[in-house]
Amino acid sequence: MESFDVVIVGAGLSGIGAGWHLKDKCPGKTFTLLEARDAIGGTWDLFRYPGIRSDSDMFTLGYVFRPWTEQKAIADGPDILRYVNETAREGGIDRHIRFRHKVREAHFDSTTGRWLVVADTPEGERRFDCRMLLMAAGYYSYDNPHNPHFEGEESFRGRLFHAQHWPQDLDYRNKRVVVIGSGATAVTIVPVVAKDAAHVTMLQRSPTWMVSRPATDRLANFLRRILPDMTAYKLIRMRNVLWQNLVFKQARTNPKKVNKRLTDMLLKELPEDVVQAHFQPKYNVWEQRLCLVPDSDFFNAVKDGSASVVTDHIARFDETGIQLQSGKRLDADIIVKATGLRLQVLGGAKVTVDGVEVHPNNRYVYRGMMLEGIPNLVYVFGYFNASWTLRADLTCEFACRLLNALDNPATPIVVPERRQAVEDEPLLLTSGYVQRALGTLPRQSSTDPWRDTQDYLRDRKSIREDSLADGTLQFKPLTPAAAMAEAAE
Repeated sequence: MESFDVVIVGAGLSGIGAGWHLKDKCPGKTFTLLEARDAIGGTWDLFRYPGIRSDSDMFTLGYVFRPWTEQKAIADGPDILRYVNETAREGGIDRHIRFRHKVREAHFDSTTGRWLVVADTPEGERRFDCRMLLMAAGYYSYDNPHNPHFEGEESFRGRLFHAQHWPQDLDYRNKRVVVIGSGATAVTIVPVVAKDAAHVTMLQRSPTWMVSRPATDRLANFLRRILPDMTAYKLIRMRNVLWQNLVFKQARTNPKKVNKRLTDMLLKELPEDVVQAHFQPKYNVWEQRLCLVPDSDFFNAVKDGSASVVTDHIARFDETGIQLQSGKRLDADIIVKATGLRLQVLGGAKVTVDGVEVHPNNRYVYRGMMLEGIPNLVYVFGYFNASWTLRADLTCEFACRLLNALDNPATPIVVPERRQAVEDEPLLLTSGYVQRALGTLPRQSSTDPWRDTQDYLRDRKSIREDSLADGTLQFKPLTPAAAMAEAAE
């Protein structure tokens, strides 16, 4: 068994960032990254569907410590993957990664103040010992997307698959393609496939709020010509953060005004009858994640007739397509399910503390990055209303502060403890993938620190400046073995 100060679970965008922060802020501390797959990049290596791209600008999705210097602000998946790999290589993070190590279990022992991490590998079970466990495995299952079964699927004679498992040998040229779903994945796939397919139909049960944005940021590219890369990056990053924050707060305080503003923008893209039929959601802006359409590519495909949108419910599949509840049907050679993700917490690993299994749904979140009663564990979960990495960077900075504080040999354990009752508060988003996972997700309250604020500017100040001795985080000594045995009786 190998021992480290920190075990990081995951070598995607968050895990590579965590490794960089540890090297920068905790020099001399040892760490390893355990990655279930055989490559760096997480989402950006896993997803291979046509047109895969960011749904946030790269000035906020990029790392706080490494500027994004490509021309496109809304970047293609391969460019993001290259950025993550280059960050890992330049920071020497890649030398700390153990590939094909899928973490199955993690057990904390209060008598030693350490985690035992158990990973499955092709060579069998491997065990690691660490002071802090940093979960950076993302928020959804790589193996099991949300893949609802529709009546009659087995009778369909064409190609049928989930977008998360896009076949690399798929030839959609001159084929009729139906994409089921209306989120970011569907909106990405449709305009790319429509260039070569006979026709693409996006079949949605209900509309999603969408907004167009240029893929390139002319101001950012201008500033990079006259300023150092990092200076330009910081300026554009802050501008985008402030703008996102303003729009989000307006959406929460005056939703009708923001809904109308987005509708007016849609009316500049598409005919009014199309907007009213297929682009007027029943929810307010930012009750679900806003869907980004770079350079209006999706809208352009609808306008030129190479793609269309149908709002209806599936009655059943048949040999040659889909029968809709309205009585209409869609003929198809290829059907793609872009039906969403399946959320999972703590990378799907079984977690115990002193022999007692942890069920996250019974625990409140501490500042969106720890769980009450769980010692020496930090997990990375990005913002819903802004770029993932904005929150990931802050979480990793906080983990470094905690790790350095644990150097005190008298108190090698830190655990958030709730001393009074709190009221539950619903999660921000009403998206289907969130609602389906409510029974597994940690709980949050309406009061600090037992909630995720979704406010980057506020979080940045508090995470960097607030004292760790906040009355909730408890720094503790080891529990003597005799006391542990007595408590177990």
